Amino acid sequence: MKIIEALKSVKDLHRKADDIVEKIKKHCADLDCETQIYPDQKRQVAEWLQAHSDVLKEILRLKTALLRTNLATNVTIELGNKQVTKSIAEWIERRRSLSELELNAWSALTDRGLKETYENKLTPNSPATSIKRRLYFDPVERDEKREMYRSEPSKIDATLEIVNATTDLI
Repeated sequence: MKIIEALKSVKDLHRKADDIVEKIKKHCADLDCETQIYPDQKRQVAEWLQAHSDVLKEILRLKTALLRTNLATNVTIELGNKQVTKSIAEWIERRRSLSELELNAWSALTDRGLKETYENKLTPNSPATSIKRRLYFDPVERDEKREMYRSEPSKIDATLEIVNATTDLI
């Protein structure tokens, strides 16, 4: 089974589990003046409970296999003209939040709106002073990093779509 198949199966199993819970809620009790919907309603409810438990076991099995596969499978993505290799699990985490945090850090590098100025003489004997702005970072590097981190999520998505369709579960 491929990763994408497992992901879709988990989603479908969650839907099945929800459907079973709705049946249990609807048929777990009635009044003695009502007609039972099922010939042996107590047995039917017990079967639904067992089916729900079986569905949850299969979800756990698939999710565990997905986790195992995501940790064991390395994927290489080109970022900033470099080939970067990480496990699928690491790429997922980068996609969820870390690339945005990196972008935020590089985006914090600004000139803070500081203006260079030229001060006139404070006293008749003092020289005029030029106040220059100092940057403690390379603006070209900042711009390159910002672009790299902006595009990283889409590169991760594109690569993982292919990996999910071609990689077998462990």
